[in-house]
Amino acid sequence: MVGSFILFAMLFKLPIGISLIIASIAGAFVAGEGVPIRHLVEGSFLYFDPILIIATAMIFMEVIRRSGALGSISRFIIVRMHRRPFWLLFFLTLFIMFPGMITGLSTATVLTTGAIAAPALMLLGIPHVTVAAMIAMSAILGMIAPPINVPAMIIGGGVDMPYIGFELPLMFATFPLAISFNLALGYKYVRNIQIDKMIPKLDTDYFEIYGWRLFLPLLVVIVLMLGVRIFPAVFPNLGVSLIFIIGAIIGLFCGKKMNFWHVSHSAIQEALPVIGILLGIGMFIQIMTLTGVRGLLVIGSLSLPSFWRYVSIAVMVPLFGAVSAYGSASVLGVPFLLAFLGKNEIIVGSAISLIAGLGDLMPPTALAGIFAAQVVKEKNYFKVLKVTLIPAVITALWGILMILSANFLAKFM
Repeated sequence: MVGSFILFAMLFKLPIGISLIIASIAGAFVAGEGVPIRHLVEGSFLYFDPILIIATAMIFMEVIRRSGALGSISRFIIVRMHRRPFWLLFFLTLFIMFPGMITGLSTATVLTTGAIAAPALMLLGIPHVTVAAMIAMSAILGMIAPPINVPAMIIGGGVDMPYIGFELPLMFATFPLAISFNLALGYKYVRNIQIDKMIPKLDTDYFEIYGWRLFLPLLVVIVLMLGVRIFPAVFPNLGVSLIFIIGAIIGLFCGKKMNFWHVSHSAIQEALPVIGILLGIGMFIQIMTLTGVRGLLVIGSLSLPSFWRYVSIAVMVPLFGAVSAYGSASVLGVPFLLAFLGKNEIIVGSAISLIAGLGDLMPPTALAGIFAAQVVKEKNYFKVLKVTLIPAVITALWGILMILSANFLAKFM
């Protein structure tokens, strides 16, 4: 199966999702199962909930981007915080991470808030390669941050663990790293900002035109998401996908005018490659289970000595993530979680999802890194990879430390 995937994805340059589907069929055929249509269809629905969340979240993000809300927020942060470098980078980091937090996609972050923030960061005097590294790391950590973390959902689904109680562990796993990395990379460049020269080059301030209603879709989505957790007796549990669609429909009337069908089509086109990967991964995992390979991986993970188990997580999970962070979470994340059943599963699952997210930096796919390089018009992705290397190593070590101290952290979370 791995050989088939490498052949079609790397050699024939087929999309990753299609290559995974072909590899699944090849695995079943070689195992003597023929072409098991039922298992392939069942596998394609394995990650149906994350697919719905990704699709609807992308529509919502495209609506608020075209409405002018995101550009206005970026302008507001820079204008109001230019005299406070720490808080400027703090809020810009959260701004860049936001799409990843609600879509579970690093590419959504790079192509929305990353693309909006990149020109502003370069205007602040930060070198373009450094800007790309900041955006790439913020995108990956945003993808892992709550409330939506698809790798954690995949790992939980593999061991029948509901996606509940992950908020604080994921905040601990991501926010300190994201803010620290961007401060380390960008602080020295933003201590003396000449804001008068920057203002004409920033995005238009649509807040002056539409007022607070420009941010109404964001407010509605946040209230509906938090309300069902804080006041379950008052707020109905509409489901994340429906909440995003409600926010998108409200956004049509709160800013710049747009055609909902055109916006939806554009958003789904951007999400299709990732949706295809999730369909392919679902089939891949289903056939691995059918043929016994998944059990083999679990037994192999359980039999590793303790030290090498940690080394394997730190090295193998990100490297396999070069195929897909979601694939890494499913193929390796689930066995490694089972290998640490003596520790708090939610903390361990959060840590493994954090390490799996690094796969979006790994060549040849390197989705977050390559798109971040394109946003700043850098043709050589490896220049960006070089800057992100130390943050990536620190991220992997942070995840390992979380696993080591999982039961201790669980007492506070």
